[in-house]
Amino acid sequence: MTELQTASPEGRVLVLDANARRAEELSDRLRTLNYDPVTPQPGQDLDALSGDAGVAVMLGDLSSGKGLRRALRDLSKKRPALPVLRMSNSESSSDSDEKPGHRYLWNVDFPLRHSQLAHLLRRAKRYRGREQSVRLTGESRAIRGVRALIEQVSDFDTNVLITGESGTGKELVARMVHDLSERRDGPFVPINCGAIPAELLESELFGHEKGAFTGALTSRKGRFELAEGGTLFLDEIGDMGLPMQAKLLRVLQERCYERVGSNRTRRSDVRIVAATHRDLPAAVREGGFREDLYYRLNVFPIHMPPLRQRIGDLPALLDELLREHAAASQERIRLTEDAMRTLSRYSWPGNIRELRNLVERLAILHSSGEVDLSDLPKRYRNAPASNKDMSHMPAVNTEFSSVDLKDYLQNIERDLIRRALQESDGVVARAARMLNLRRTTLVEKLGRHGL
Repeated sequence: MTELQTASPEGRVLVLDANARRAEELSDRLRTLNYDPVTPQPGQDLDALSGDAGVAVMLGDLSSGKGLRRALRDLSKKRPALPVLRMSNSESSSDSDEKPGHRYLWNVDFPLRHSQLAHLLRRAKRYRGREQSVRLTGESRAIRGVRALIEQVSDFDTNVLITGESGTGKELVARMVHDLSERRDGPFVPINCGAIPAELLESELFGHEKGAFTGALTSRKGRFELAEGGTLFLDEIGDMGLPMQAKLLRVLQERCYERVGSNRTRRSDVRIVAATHRDLPAAVREGGFREDLYYRLNVFPIHMPPLRQRIGDLPALLDELLREHAAASQERIRLTEDAMRTLSRYSWPGNIRELRNLVERLAILHSSGEVDLSDLPKRYRNAPASNKDMSHMPAVNTEFSSVDLKDYLQNIERDLIRRALQESDGVVARAARMLNLRRTTLVEKLGRHGL
């Protein structure tokens, strides 16, 4: 037997395809790549089959396999981070049932191409079971777009520039880029370029030798050295002075640097992710930022939208923050509909950071029970009154230019379904009657919204 055949399998892959001939073809191809394919029998628990060795799900034609679709929905609830590789020309590709809650869903061309399948399986193995401690909460179109960009760039060592207002979560994006990359086992080292005095920033980045300057009593490693083999996150890069920009540019170009007070050149194997809330193109035009450094950093831009432009994510964000406080204090508070509607109309100039601070304040003042409109700080209560005819709808930002119609309608549908389920004590058939829907239609929508 060959070395490939005797080696331990790279992991288990579930093959879901109602077409038995193609399922066998997929399985054969997976074996040649040294993966262990498993074709489930009707009624088998997919979560138990995948187990700790599960790498991914290969998704083929489910049009005639109702049991497979149901099993996949159940798996998505238990293992949302298990990647799904979907045949791009299968009938299931237009079916919403196969994507109820999987975080990673990638298309695979059929007939299969060896290189594409091998690449996606390697990526799936890297993503396997990663219930990340830091992740982007929300299902708005803007956030889904950010997630897609992170997945696309994480496989490469490309420099990334994250832009967005203060408090939007730019560091979370940087950590996700690192966590989903091949450098994930290396260090993630952040540094706020705007918080360190210009005369000390060079030492912070590159380190220094003993006696290099007054107060340098010992040698010290810099952030580039600490991040070796991993990712260096340069936050607020727009606040870096011009002299330091020139030194940083040299490192990016030549991949080497020297400690302050040393002539020894050190090689650098570090991925650079930078972030700023400033308008760097404007800073370049005004002479405050080097144009050549800007283009070195801005190889792959990712823009993090402000909260007011993704207001449909507010309920999910609040729920996550409230759960965090409940886990720490063993007490859970909840917001009334009036309070939630008012917060949805607020413009959130401080973005997620301001929302987190509000939740912390409410958790201190109201350790348990409900938080009503009157319990909110005055600045939030003074939001404009809503139209009474729309009082049953989820609230959105009243600035028309910031409304995403598709996301808004999806949020309305999700909210009405959730309320119907609450009123019917979770009985789907009863909730369907309340919404004037067929039960099967409601089941499909539950899967689509991940409810």
